[in-house]
Amino acid sequence: MLKPPIHNISQQDIVTLLQHKDIKGIDALYGQYGNYIYGFIIKIVKLEDVAENVLQDTFLKVWNKIDSFNIEKGRFVTWIINIARNTAIDTIRSKHYKQSLKLISLENAPQRIEHSTKIRVENLDIKDIVGKLDKKYSEIIHLIYFKGYTHVETSKKLQIPLGTVKSRVRKAFSDLKIILEE
Repeated sequence: MLKPPIHNISQQDIVTLLQHKDIKGIDALYGQYGNYIYGFIIKIVKLEDVAENVLQDTFLKVWNKIDSFNIEKGRFVTWIINIARNTAIDTIRSKHYKQSLKLISLENAPQRIEHSTKIRVENLDIKDIVGKLDKKYSEIIHLIYFKGYTHVETSKKLQIPLGTVKSRVRKAFSDLKIILEE
């Protein structure tokens, strides 16, 4: 009989379990962040089965790369979201994904999936918090983290240099940190 996932465990305890390659760490990771990360991924890949695979790949990467996580460089959930975002972008750029999209007819294409159990970004007020940033910063964060654009794609879309995109992302995160600490 499978045990239910572990909930209500601290981020540090999850990191410690993962670093010790204890399977309870994955259970706790999934229990606390699975729905949130899935919701983030589905916004990028748009297909439920692909999102489930990307979620699984993300957690596998977290398991394998946990020793590269550094609490001094950022929050654990932010580190996981970056892994999920990169994995989702790699997936939608893959030849297999593009071929799969060609095989799906327009009338059979699934619409956006909304699960009642999924934690939605809107419910966490993250978009509202990002909305408090100066427009030039919130626009970049929206494109990169909510729409799945790369820095290069964002640079082209906004017609600004790549270095400006990167510096605005850093400034946006700095400003977000100040907002969240208030």
